[in-house]
Amino acid sequence: MQASFIRTAGNVLLGTERKQRLRIWRSLMAANVFVACVALQIYAAWAGFMEPEEVWHVSTAIVINIVVWYAVMRSGLNLRFEDPAMTLPQIISAITIIVGGYAVTGPVHGSTMMLLTLVLVFGIFNMRPKGSRIAAGYTVVLMGLTILYKMDTDPVNYPLKLEFAHFALTAAIVPTISSLAAQLSSLRSRLQAQKDELANALVRIQILATRDDLTGLLNRRHMIEVLGQHRKRLDRTGHHRFCLALLDIDHFKRINDTHGHGVGDEVLRGFAAAVQRALRDTDVLARWGGEEFLVLLNDTSPELANMGLERARTLLNETCLVMGLPEVKATFSAGLTPYDDNEPLDVCIDRADRALYLAKASGRNCTVIRADTGQAQAQPSTVGAPAAPSTAQHAALHA
Repeated sequence: MQASFIRTAGNVLLGTERKQRLRIWRSLMAANVFVACVALQIYAAWAGFMEPEEVWHVSTAIVINIVVWYAVMRSGLNLRFEDPAMTLPQIISAITIIVGGYAVTGPVHGSTMMLLTLVLVFGIFNMRPKGSRIAAGYTVVLMGLTILYKMDTDPVNYPLKLEFAHFALTAAIVPTISSLAAQLSSLRSRLQAQKDELANALVRIQILATRDDLTGLLNRRHMIEVLGQHRKRLDRTGHHRFCLALLDIDHFKRINDTHGHGVGDEVLRGFAAAVQRALRDTDVLARWGGEEFLVLLNDTSPELANMGLERARTLLNETCLVMGLPEVKATFSAGLTPYDDNEPLDVCIDRADRALYLAKASGRNCTVIRADTGQAQAQPSTVGAPAAPSTAQHAALHA
């Protein structure tokens, strides 16, 4: 119950978006510097170094600053800016208030100087080099002007020798912090660039490991993994039965010999794209090797699966596979088989391969459906179909 209350309170205070929560939390953590500044002023008023009215004015400005920045972060207004953390504006406002505190704390004003460096350190991990230089320059200039003013108006509490030392420390320490922030920013940029390069390399490796370079389809190794996943799902649920089809581009060697391997590669790419468009989103097409392709036709029967293959034939017949060579067409022979429960995948693939062999023997440009019983049935193409098979070929189909 207590943990749930704390989680709910945290969501109300910081929001639920992870990065935004972190920004708000850092902003509230930085507010601790202001709490220290208020405590110092209260002590100075108690010791008689400050007037209670001055403490009230500075403390009011501090509270307003905290509330305004929290409202900006919590409302999401900060997301409209290039730096959603708004590090530089927050540091500028904090430096302004602290230097104001330096000007009104009288004899204990030197203790506020450490708050300047603390504020700059809060921004050291987020600010870019330009922002660091702006913050450092603003701090040194504002501090210098404030020291000159106080030496002129309150020389008792702000004597020349002491203020010279304070300004010298500010001029030495603040630029050093700025330089360190710039170096850390540069280091972050290099690390981020290396991280991006590594992520891109991993993506490329993943693509190389799972995709065929030429066609962009799944390669043989990854297709075997996909088939294994579908088999496990079928074994587990008993649903989503599937068929496998082996496709072979007819007379592909003739295309290579006549037009060259460059045209052959274009035919392979065009063939893969056309067949992919003809299939359903749930079907999976892979390059199995050379001019052979394996199709996983998910959640269907062999008869319905063959309709998808016929759509591919029609689309291929209408597609120009090679620019400038419209006469180059591609047909394919196919062996189609359903997956039988609990059989090894290689048995199903071998059955599709035997059906493909029968399709080639039947004159090509057709599909042979072979069930697990060993019976095969030729499905002639309706698109540019070859002549009817001879009696001997019919005998081979049903052998």
